[in-house]
Amino acid sequence: MDFTVFSHLRWNFVFQRPQHLMTRCSGTCRVFYWEEPVFDAPAAFIEVRKINSHLKVVVPHIPSGLSQREVINVQRFLLRELDSQYGIENSVFWYYTPLAVDFSRHIPARAVVYDCMDELSAFRGAPEGLRRAEAELFSRADLVFTGGKSLYESKSRQHPFVHCFPSSIDREFFSSARKIRSEVKDQAHIPHPRLGFCGVIDERMDLDLLAAAASARPDWHFILLGPVVKIAESDLPRNPNIHYLGQKDYRSLPDYFAGWDVGLLPFARNESTRFISPTKTPEYLAAGLPAVSTPIADVVEPYGTKNLVQIASTPEGFVSAIEKALPARNCPERLARVDAHLANMSWDATWRQMRQLISDVVYRTSTSEPDAMSLISASTSDGETECSTT
Repeated sequence: MDFTVFSHLRWNFVFQRPQHLMTRCSGTCRVFYWEEPVFDAPAAFIEVRKINSHLKVVVPHIPSGLSQREVINVQRFLLRELDSQYGIENSVFWYYTPLAVDFSRHIPARAVVYDCMDELSAFRGAPEGLRRAEAELFSRADLVFTGGKSLYESKSRQHPFVHCFPSSIDREFFSSARKIRSEVKDQAHIPHPRLGFCGVIDERMDLDLLAAAASARPDWHFILLGPVVKIAESDLPRNPNIHYLGQKDYRSLPDYFAGWDVGLLPFARNESTRFISPTKTPEYLAAGLPAVSTPIADVVEPYGTKNLVQIASTPEGFVSAIEKALPARNCPERLARVDAHLANMSWDATWRQMRQLISDVVYRTSTSEPDAMSLISASTSDGETECSTT
């Protein structure tokens, strides 16, 4: 099968859920990862970049100044051009952005998958028409996947076949941090204790909490890895013990985590964080780091309730939670509990389950068997109302 993936996230942005899944998908299928357009061309064209032998990133280049309707029509034409150029027929359509329905609805698809990894309509600067497009996508989708339990509980009322696949992990990759003893150059000069955050720095981060914690403990050093998006650089707290090291290559993350004492999830509690399932939670834990988070629902359950992550909602509580977490950095009992929890989690397992669900849909479509939809629910051992942790 070919997969055409419509994403609001660029492939070379932070390596996260779409990259994990589509890299695995490309092991057996051709994947065409369609990014949002770049408005920089006198005449429209598609740029195709090869990631591996089966995975290509497609970037539409479109003239600026076009109306929204014209942008949709141009992308519709370019999508047909892609199909013609690469001989794509009846691919699986996989959506991360519902807005892509506007220029893809006319093309037949072997199956339609909506992998809902965030509540995009709650994000700052959410495009107009997003809710309308998502409603249409729900009506067209054969399968809906959600990036966490909170999203599952929200979306399961809107489609009969919603499956929960929370953030997973490359466990062995991040566990390598436990054995690394060398220091990365741009972090080596920063004193301990080091408290680290890795991810996109945007409106979801509680900057006031970060500033207050840094002020309360000037002897601690807060290290932040990741791009600053949708907020001004001037909004960032500039305490002398807060260090912004920028975005890092995914392959280098264990080297940075190895030099930290605690992993942080200092998220604000607002509409944009209501349904998030941070990928960094299991990654910190696999790397051997104790972790401290604000009370994000998909962190509290299961990680907080299992005492794998310290939870705190106020600056004072956050500082106290860090103080409690610091001595646990190399605690064998804590690491044993972490490893037991992570033992059955992997992106490989997540992809295998997703692939089986899609195969069932394709089988149903190709054979037109009226009862084939029952195969979808039967293929996940936890059933329709459970949230898989693999």
